[in-house]
Amino acid sequence: MPDYYLLIVGLLLLFAIADLVVGVSNDAVNFLNSAIGSKAAPRKVIMWVASIGIFIGAAFSGGMMEVARKGIFNPSFFVFAEVMIIFVAVMLTDIVLLDVFNTLGLPTSTTVSLVFELLGASVAIGLVKIIQNGQSVALLANYINASNVTAIVSGIFLSVLFAFVFGVVVQYVSRLLFTFQYEKKLHTTGIIWSGVALSVMTYFLFIKGIKGAAFISADFAALVKNNTGLLVGCSFIGWLLLLAVMRLFAINVLRVVVLFGTFSLAMAFAGNDLVNFIGVPMAGYEAWRSWLASGAAADVYNMQVLGGAVKPNTLFLTLAGVVMVFTLWFSRKARTVTNTEVSLGRQEEGIEKFEPNIFARMLVRLSWFTGVRAKQLIPASWYNKAEARFTPLQTDAKTANSSSNAPAFDLVRASVNLTVASALIALGTSYKLPLSTTYVTFIVAMASSLADGAWGRDSAVYRISGVLQVIGGWFATAFIAFSVSAIFAVLIHQLGGWALAALLLLAAGLIAGSFMHHRSLETENERINSLLTGNNSLKGTELARQTALSIAHTLATVKQAYQLALEGLKTESETQLKETKKIVKTLKQQNKEFKIKLLYALQRIEEEQTEAGRVFLLVYDLEQDISQSVMHIIKSCREHVENMHTPLQPQQTQQLEQLQTLFNDYLLLIIEGFKNYNFNTLQQVLQQKQALFENLENILVLQINGIKQHQYNATNSHLFFNILLETKDIIAVAARFMKLYNRLHLAYDNPEQKPRLIAQTSTQG
Repeated sequence: MPDYYLLIVGLLLLFAIADLVVGVSNDAVNFLNSAIGSKAAPRKVIMWVASIGIFIGAAFSGGMMEVARKGIFNPSFFVFAEVMIIFVAVMLTDIVLLDVFNTLGLPTSTTVSLVFELLGASVAIGLVKIIQNGQSVALLANYINASNVTAIVSGIFLSVLFAFVFGVVVQYVSRLLFTFQYEKKLHTTGIIWSGVALSVMTYFLFIKGIKGAAFISADFAALVKNNTGLLVGCSFIGWLLLLAVMRLFAINVLRVVVLFGTFSLAMAFAGNDLVNFIGVPMAGYEAWRSWLASGAAADVYNMQVLGGAVKPNTLFLTLAGVVMVFTLWFSRKARTVTNTEVSLGRQEEGIEKFEPNIFARMLVRLSWFTGVRAKQLIPASWYNKAEARFTPLQTDAKTANSSSNAPAFDLVRASVNLTVASALIALGTSYKLPLSTTYVTFIVAMASSLADGAWGRDSAVYRISGVLQVIGGWFATAFIAFSVSAIFAVLIHQLGGWALAALLLLAAGLIAGSFMHHRSLETENERINSLLTGNNSLKGTELARQTALSIAHTLATVKQAYQLALEGLKTESETQLKETKKIVKTLKQQNKEFKIKLLYALQRIEEEQTEAGRVFLLVYDLEQDISQSVMHIIKSCREHVENMHTPLQPQQTQQLEQLQTLFNDYLLLIIEGFKNYNFNTLQQVLQQKQALFENLENILVLQINGIKQHQYNATNSHLFFNILLETKDIIAVAARFMKLYNRLHLAYDNPEQKPRLIAQTSTQG
């Protein structure tokens, strides 16, 4: 039995490393967002600043470790064997949950996940004990530290409210002071604002770091606490003098604020959230050492030892800091989560990641209506002056749309994000509440975006939809963390090592699957962003190759949708036909992305290749045509089955199967051509097209004869004709794609003999 629990402790230590990796990948957005979004410095400089903050902050995290030991459940009501089950269930759930959110690029709260995982597992084990002992369920309250849980949860959600209010107010006032031409204000307003911001962050660092730091004496901590006003005042004067000197050397003081704020938030993250990753394994290690020394049985030894105050192991904290820094530099999922927040708050328009929903539309309409009414109450002269200060600078289209050069937002907003977030987290930490740094920093960033006018009429509904989905993910985090952790704990309690082994395999499989899914998402995003990056003119050949890949993806999706719709129709499977809804959504998203890519690319295409630009707009039109045809087939098949109409006759099914075989071979040939950018198979494509048309004509004749002989009723015939005619359109459009790109390819190979591409393509179907 000691060997079994030694294995558990070893697993907990491995879980600590894995949880650090997935946790940092999700939480890195909290301190990187502002610096990366505003491009306050080269990315490597930002990463080094954040790394130093993380490493130092790891040593300041001791005061929060008690949350994992006794903050959620009362350890004196559990024995060693039960506590270890709770800890294993919590860590397994946390790793899988955070990895899923990282893969989706959604920032969530590692604090909320830990709190509700501990709550779920301890409630589950507590209920099992109560039921086994025949006791009243009312005794469950003794197992849970309900008052502490309430304080933590209320503190987290109150911080969201305060973050939104202060984010909006501070950003609005800051923009009124600076305008978007903030460089002109750096000598006066810039120095004063930066001094205030840096003083707040200095206070934040001391308050955040002093409490519970592993190497700070109680006397020094009390000295800082009792002289807060003096500390802030002296730091303000000191920063003002230093900033004034910096301006003499033409240093942008707002960059100093953003980089110092990045350091501060990185340090706060390590101090406030390190408990979320290693608190449970450290508690498990302490419990194991205590049990081993006692000599008692694992199912008898009481865990009241976890209720005492224990200074954290400095070596563990240091090693955790090293793992966090390495993760920050090498985690690709951290970039995915960061990109989500930066894109939601960017000043410019672009490809939107999220689809609008009814709630986002309602909020946009309500905001617009409120704004119109508020405008009527404000004197016109005041409104016009304020509006003038919120007018962004006009930039060259090529530069503005180049993600490699243009920041998502400016240094004014970045400094507001960091200052407000730092102040709120410092306040919460001073009361020893494990606030969610994710909730605070995300809401502040979104509030400042709103106040800054970043969400215009063309982007607001998408951005708000994204914010709502992220917030929805927060509620899902709490529910999933509680329920999954509870289920895992019960399974391990009842089935022992077999359940633990199965859950380990399940977790490994889920993580491997999410890794592969994330790789495919990254590949797709790189393909999408390839047209939006760079500051040089875009050659038509380059655009042709990139759009060819988009066409290959569209045709592959069309082929999949067509096959699924016909299979669902033949088997009358509503389940298969419902799956086509996802494919329709994918098609719509692909069309939207293709259009946006073209619009950005056409701004950069070389002047002498405007003819090629018109060709690519025609390509978009063809994509719309082929998508609408397959969507019409899907809709017809789904309605036919859902309405319980007469199924296809055997001869009709056989005819469709023959057609489907030819159709799949035809599309595969074209897809391969576009993937490889090789159109030498054009003649073969045209031959297959002709064969398909002949097959379609034969089927149409047979169908008409069947109608005359009363073999098919009106509803059945209507469906069958719809499928055949839309299939004919898909075949024709697919061939037009191939002919168009073949001519385009030949034109670029022989530029002196370049034909009028649109004229030739439009007149030949």
